[in-house]
Amino acid sequence: MTRTDPLDVPRPDARLHFGVFFQGVNHWTIWSDPASGSQIDPANFRRVAQTAERGLFDAFFLGEGLRLREVDGQIHDLDVAGRPDAITQLAALAAVTDRIGLVSTSNTTFNEPADLARRLSGLDLLSEGRAGWNVVTTDNAWTGANFRRGGYLEHADRYRRAEEFLTVARALWDGWTDAAVSDSAAAPAWAAPDAVRQVSHQGPQFDVDLAPTLPRSAQGHPVIFQAGDSGEGRDFAARNADVIFSAHGNDFDDALAFADDLRNRLRAVGRPDDDLRILPGTEIIIGATEEEALEKKRWIRLQQVTPATALGIAGLLWGIDLSGRDADGPLPKEDPVVAENDGSFGARRIADPRQVVAEWREKADANRWSLRETVIALGPQRGHVGTPEGLADKFAHFVRHGAVDGFNVTPYLIPDGLDDIVDLLVPALQERGVYRTEYTGTTLREHLGLREPLTHRTATDRRQAG
Repeated sequence: MTRTDPLDVPRPDARLHFGVFFQGVNHWTIWSDPASGSQIDPANFRRVAQTAERGLFDAFFLGEGLRLREVDGQIHDLDVAGRPDAITQLAALAAVTDRIGLVSTSNTTFNEPADLARRLSGLDLLSEGRAGWNVVTTDNAWTGANFRRGGYLEHADRYRRAEEFLTVARALWDGWTDAAVSDSAAAPAWAAPDAVRQVSHQGPQFDVDLAPTLPRSAQGHPVIFQAGDSGEGRDFAARNADVIFSAHGNDFDDALAFADDLRNRLRAVGRPDDDLRILPGTEIIIGATEEEALEKKRWIRLQQVTPATALGIAGLLWGIDLSGRDADGPLPKEDPVVAENDGSFGARRIADPRQVVAEWREKADANRWSLRETVIALGPQRGHVGTPEGLADKFAHFVRHGAVDGFNVTPYLIPDGLDDIVDLLVPALQERGVYRTEYTGTTLREHLGLREPLTHRTATDRRQAG
């Protein structure tokens, strides 16, 4: 019997988890349609978060960039400016939501652990244990130019810095004992003796010596999210993360292979193989019939890949400025320019685009596609399309066979892009017993069914071993 046989269900009681990803830089969130609202209006952040909470989502996840994206020194036309700092925005959302988790994308390359750990701890306390941290690194010099030291870090160095950063942050979060503050006015002191421990750390990246200023929240630590897909990124997640995002959520076999690889890496570092929640990013397009859903997908793709966007994407592949071309005409006749990626660009060039261009030309000629149609057909194939019932069956199969734990959903419209999911898909999932019918906990860690923080488990293991 094969692993994917419908009668062989390794996780029959598994429940699907949903997060919502409010992106920063992207062309997938349609801004030009009359149905689309502002991506910087605080009311729309609030609307999306409250809709997700109504749908019993685990988390509201906020993307953030530290500099406007650039290509060849020009500001990227699709960048979004005017958003508040992620932690500030999430703190405001904590006041208008009750249960949903609040996850900040915060960078380890251009922050310092003493400051960022305190700010994340503050969000965790203000939200009563609903904070999460998407630990990201940055690989380009154009972001580094915003900071005093400038430059950028090589791939391996980014993860070394991130791991040491996280080590220091966790030490700061563990600096207060659980019963540090007295709960009685008759106590001899406000805090118990030795309740706050000095944190001293000297390492290749950081030299820290301070007493933490905030107690732990109800969930102990903010939940750690990570999105690296390289070998180093997967190993980092296996050693450190509670949740991993991935691009492996469309095809079942690909998703299962990714999940099995992560489980092997977890076992290799001594963690249980169910210790990491796998939430691929995805887009969900729903129609009353399969035909309606496919027609809706076509409309959405044409909105997402406008003529200007198609020319911009193709221009990065060819390495030349195509802004004056006809996106609904043929592919460029020129050969692509192979440029060295020196880390200075906000959008990376492909190392050797000639093979990709040859494939595009072959497929475009065979199908008589325009440049824009080629970009849509051969670009990233993201998301799931179908009826509520068909998608519910599909997602139940994914989660019960261990390919995913859920999905981090990117709405294609703001602020209404979650409505079909909450009103149509969630009930279909609930009917199949694969989605919660109410929140049973109050913290993000509880929503995700996670164990206690890794450093707490390590301490517990040492006490039991002794």
